[in-house]
Amino acid sequence: MYEPEQFPGLIHRMVEPKTVILLFSSGKLVCTGAKKEPDVYRSVNNLHALLEEKN
Repeated sequence: MYEPEQFPGLIHRMVEPKTVILLFSSGKLVCTGAKKEPDVYRSVNNLHALLEEKN
C-alpha cells in the first residue's frame, strides 16, 4: 500500500515470513516483525524479487 499523502513510504506486509517492510523513496527500508535474522534476509529478498518482476 502506498499513499504518500498519509505516509511517505510503501508498506508491504508479508505472510511468510510474517513481516512488514517500510520502503522509502530514499532507498532505505525498515523491516519489522521478524523473529530471526534469516527472516529479515528472506523478506528483503522476496520484496526485491517482487519489485524486479514488476519493473
